[in-house]
Amino acid sequence: MQDVHTRGADLTGTDGRIAHALLAWYRREGRTLPWRAPPGNLQDPYKVWLSEIMLQQTTVKAVTPRYIDFLRRWPDVTALARAELGDVLAAWAGLGYYARARNLHVCARAVAETHGGRFPDTEDALRQLPGIGAYTSAAIAAIAFGRHAAPVDGNIERVIARLFAIETPLPAAKPEIKALAERLTPAKHPGDFAQGLMDLGASICTPRRPACGLCPLRSFCHGFVAGLTEQLPYKAAKAERPTRRGMAFVAIREDGAVLLRERPPKGLLGGMQEVPSTPWVETAPEHAIEKRTPLRADWKRVPGLVTHTFTHFHLELTVYRAEAGQDPELTPAADPERCSWVGQRALPGAALPSVMRKVLAHALGEGGLASKTRGARTSASGVPRRGGRRSA
Repeated sequence: MQDVHTRGADLTGTDGRIAHALLAWYRREGRTLPWRAPPGNLQDPYKVWLSEIMLQQTTVKAVTPRYIDFLRRWPDVTALARAELGDVLAAWAGLGYYARARNLHVCARAVAETHGGRFPDTEDALRQLPGIGAYTSAAIAAIAFGRHAAPVDGNIERVIARLFAIETPLPAAKPEIKALAERLTPAKHPGDFAQGLMDLGASICTPRRPACGLCPLRSFCHGFVAGLTEQLPYKAAKAERPTRRGMAFVAIREDGAVLLRERPPKGLLGGMQEVPSTPWVETAPEHAIEKRTPLRADWKRVPGLVTHTFTHFHLELTVYRAEAGQDPELTPAADPERCSWVGQRALPGAALPSVMRKVLAHALGEGGLASKTRGARTSASGVPRRGGRRSA
């Protein structure tokens, strides 16, 4: 579909020359990505939405194979709306920030049920959908519908901050950067302009060692003239992340099945699976573990710690491992109604976040786990019925 939407003021003067230079560069040098339409064309809003949600806090390299897999399994928003949440979470495993996957599923259902399977075509209407904020609504509006909208991600913030030599540090500079991005956005091809800014920030106007000699906007760049490109954008000092600690218990039944537990639907890693664990707190956990274990067994501490970093804190987990009988009784600490036994060959398909995959690799051995799971086939969700009685 041709990008023919022309709302918005025509740009003249320096702003117009900047837009023209960037659009010409994007037509020549823009990245070829599976969610991109050729320059000058509008893209399917489902593909724009799916890719933008996946790309939040995640690299293009990590997203690309997952995006292709999602699109193969759920080719449109109606198909995704019909999917089970467990299958969506399992397909998302490893991308992190799992609230995105839950919101993705909720949003798909809202589009299918409330909008007849068609995304709204304005920023305001898009922002009413679950999980769609200012950035994503602007990206969909510009790239899929040709609306005069200015999505601003980290790459675009950096380009604009350098282009105008903005001295206000982030995040306080965000409103000024947004206003400048909107001012620069041309009436025609706003989606190409936005994607051009994204690509410029990803390939040339990089955080370190920007390739200013190759930049199509160098002659307009106040940061380049002032020799400040590597320093910009300025950023306010970040608070140091605290460290939380906890215990994780890997129980292995006689048949090799591992005890997993479903996390509460809301909150960090909501709806994902985990090995039974203690709460993650900033004080060191007590040494006595008898009241914390999911079943009575001879628990042995696995040497070393599993470490993981979330957005707002670091995590250190002490891992314990135990062999159990074929039908062990779970303790109240396990929360039995949320537990299930999962065969090791089914673990790759389980909705396990990265930190729990680290725990299992630490307890079972990466080589041993890989040899037991290679070539395994299982349901996408990897979630057998609850109650701690069935192996997958």
